Amino acid sequence: MINIPKAMHMTLHKIAVLGRGKIGTLASEMLFDAGFEVCSFDNTNAPHDLAFPAKSLDVSKTDDLKSALKPFDAVLSCLPYHLNQAVATTAHALAMAYFDLTEDVSTTQAIRTLSETSHQVMAPQCGLAPGFIGIVGAHLAAQFDNIRSIRLRVGALPQNPTGLLGYAFNWSPEGVVNEYLNDCEVIEDGDHKWVSPMEWRETLYVNGTKLEAFTTSGGLGTMCETYGGRVDNLDYKTMRYPGHVDLMNFFFHELLMRDNRAEAGRILTNAKPPVDEDMVYIHASVEGTASGRLQRKEYVRAYPPRPIAGKPRTAIAWTTSASVCAVIEMARNGDLAPAGFIKQEEIALSQFLKTKGGSHFNRDSGK
Repeated sequence: MINIPKAMHMTLHKIAVLGRGKIGTLASEMLFDAGFEVCSFDNTNAPHDLAFPAKSLDVSKTDDLKSALKPFDAVLSCLPYHLNQAVATTAHALAMAYFDLTEDVSTTQAIRTLSETSHQVMAPQCGLAPGFIGIVGAHLAAQFDNIRSIRLRVGALPQNPTGLLGYAFNWSPEGVVNEYLNDCEVIEDGDHKWVSPMEWRETLYVNGTKLEAFTTSGGLGTMCETYGGRVDNLDYKTMRYPGHVDLMNFFFHELLMRDNRAEAGRILTNAKPPVDEDMVYIHASVEGTASGRLQRKEYVRAYPPRPIAGKPRTAIAWTTSASVCAVIEMARNGDLAPAGFIKQEEIALSQFLKTKGGSHFNRDSGK
């Protein structure tokens, strides 16, 4: 990380939010409510019912993107992951702070390289996984003298599943397909390695609901680097209703849909469209010794939809939006390093939960 004198840093007040899907719109509203000067950008027609400016923008046109972002202190990208590297490059050129929700490993690596010469914060991976789950895992791990395992699981699921898949695409189909097909970073028996996705299946329960968990890509962010040499076993898994992973392995591998990711996403989204009644499940556990005694500590929650700013919000929308907004608030408040790459596991859960965005995780959850 670069050591930049504090006087050289901008005030983090004016923020451009790219993307007006459910998450981009809600994140804009939450940032506005937290006192930021917000402008929303998307390639669709600008709506007139928002409390802040909304404009049309084609982010694929580099000059237009640069011109649109120039007046702002920071940019939050709520765009598909493959667009984020170009946005981050533009933000870096303009000396802006940068935030996104990506789980894509190669995109994050490219942004991290940019951060080495940035005078501002560059914080990708600020969603649920990577993001909030890493903050929780690090909070639990800090309570141990020696750590033997960190197990992190997240599931975003319909409350009332139908069909054999038991799923609904409330999240980006591109992101889901990416997670199901890319190799997964883990630490196993002290060794840092990459393993296949949709493996290492296990059964667990959240509030009495039976779920299966299996490896998926990207959910750990930078945690293998951070905890290398400090933990024997570290892994991330996605949670689904039982039977899901067998069908997805059949779809991707036996039907060879892994060779056409775009078409796979289209088929799955058409078959399992998004629902309003969803649930986000969090299951984090750490085992190790503290004060000479072997212990296990857990953070297990089930987050339902809830109204925010007078409108009903899906669980995946508000948890993801609240997570990134909390990190941006912390950057504004001086609770994060003033410049360079931000690792999610370096973010203090106690400070995160004190922000307007983070405070939503304190309400109406099951344990």
